[in-house]
Amino acid sequence: MAKPEDLANAPPEFKTIDAQGKELKGYKFRIQVSVRDCTGCGNCADVCPGKSRDVKDKALVMKPFAGQEEVQHKNWEFAMKLPPVKNMFNKYTLKGSQFERPLFEFSGACAGCGETPYIKVLTQLFGDRLIIANATGCSSIYGGTAPSNPYCVNQYGKGPAWANSLFEDNAEYGYGMLLGMAQRRRRLKEQIEEVIKKDIPSEVKDAMEGWLKNWKNGDASKEASSKLESALGKYKEDPLLGPIYGQMDLFIKKSIWAIGGDGWAYDIGYGGLDHVLASGEDIKVLVLDIEVYSNTGGQSSKSTPVGAVARFSFSGKKTIKKDLGRMAMSYGYVYVASVAMGANMQQYVKALQEAERYPGPAIIIAYCPCINHGIKAGMGKSQNEEKLAVETGYWILYRYNPLLEIEGKNPLILDSKEPTKNVIEFLQGEDRYKSLEEEFPEEAKRLAEEHQKFVSKRWQLYQKLAQM
Repeated sequence: MAKPEDLANAPPEFKTIDAQGKELKGYKFRIQVSVRDCTGCGNCADVCPGKSRDVKDKALVMKPFAGQEEVQHKNWEFAMKLPPVKNMFNKYTLKGSQFERPLFEFSGACAGCGETPYIKVLTQLFGDRLIIANATGCSSIYGGTAPSNPYCVNQYGKGPAWANSLFEDNAEYGYGMLLGMAQRRRRLKEQIEEVIKKDIPSEVKDAMEGWLKNWKNGDASKEASSKLESALGKYKEDPLLGPIYGQMDLFIKKSIWAIGGDGWAYDIGYGGLDHVLASGEDIKVLVLDIEVYSNTGGQSSKSTPVGAVARFSFSGKKTIKKDLGRMAMSYGYVYVASVAMGANMQQYVKALQEAERYPGPAIIIAYCPCINHGIKAGMGKSQNEEKLAVETGYWILYRYNPLLEIEGKNPLILDSKEPTKNVIEFLQGEDRYKSLEEEFPEEAKRLAEEHQKFVSKRWQLYQKLAQM
């Protein structure tokens, strides 16, 4: 999005349209793709709801690289030099979130990866104050493989701080970051509370009072911190105020997340994850659930559903999937959400907002289609695969917010509708289930029926819990 005067020197092929909406009057709009970095999966074009004057029903269409590279690369270089425009929408809406600059881009993940879109949105909402503890796995490979790094900074030089831990202790790793940051900020708060009692300039006192009111609020702390930093800037050498100014990295409340796959969260690191969730501290967790140990060769995990073929379960997994969300809910004070972006994008944005603002532990479990699933429609349909998973009840959407119970409401909100399709139809669309028929047809039929029973029983249980 840009003002017309900023487009004066645009390449002739850099076509724009008038931005829609009264807030954007006078602006021009264009979606520009970096053709040299695009993996060509086609998910964006597949789910694009926008219409175009030139192309029937779609504003985004896939075209061969050879015919687009030269022109679109010039367009990309021009777009990157345009001055940033302030987001005029609520960033916690689907539309508003996409006007925030992603601070995660051009990862080395597989084309159509189901994991990376979730991280992208996370950085759009909290990226300039985000600290990530990343478990070893796919997300650590595409997240920090030399010589490139997909995590980047905004125009102010702020972006996510990222570090990779071992496979088994990532929750504790993030917990340590949280405790260290919390202790340093509490000490800063105590120092400010002492300083504010003394004879200090009025503008500094006002800024400190504003900061003390918002020091625990992530978004509000940014504005309060900016005012405090500005007020203290004149007194860097002051023996009383200088030490406060020297701790400006602590002014803004950080959003600390432990991120990893199901191999970490359900299996190898579950003991630590459970310990951290039970702590009651303000730690956030994002589980990228691909239902298999993808990065290490496709071994079965406790997240692998019944009937799925994987290493160590070549004749189909015999036991049902572990319900990590319900186990976390049993504490009663942990925020829990189950999301599938392709099925309900706004629900994921809402879950991120609620989880980040929740004054305690929060875990979001995200369904992520993977190349190991053998999706017959192709990884270019991975977002649609998430939609199908929810429609059949294979995956359910919910948010469990303990704060609602304080208001006398049911803390569990079921965001899914009752399944409208048979889950066996969904299983037929993935090789990890379909391939079992070739080797063990009778067992494949038995396990598919077992899966349908499990899905139906789980839906009835969650429906009942949401109505209590």
